[in-house]
Amino acid sequence: MNTRPIKKVACPQCGQLAEFSPSNQYRPFCSERCKMIDLGAWASESYRIEAPLTPELPEDAEE
Repeated sequence: MNTRPIKKVACPQCGQLAEFSPSNQYRPFCSERCKMIDLGAWASESYRIEAPLTPELPEDAEE
């Protein structure tokens, strides 16, 4: 039989090991709770990407 070992990854929210396979419907999270906490952080804009407020244009575009 050709069975692969089940890969486990750290849950991005709590750090607990979670199965990373189609049988874990919350992957890469360990549970629905951790998935919803992460979704809530995105929805409340707790996660942000630092970037300048105005985009810089290449020097050629100013002509």
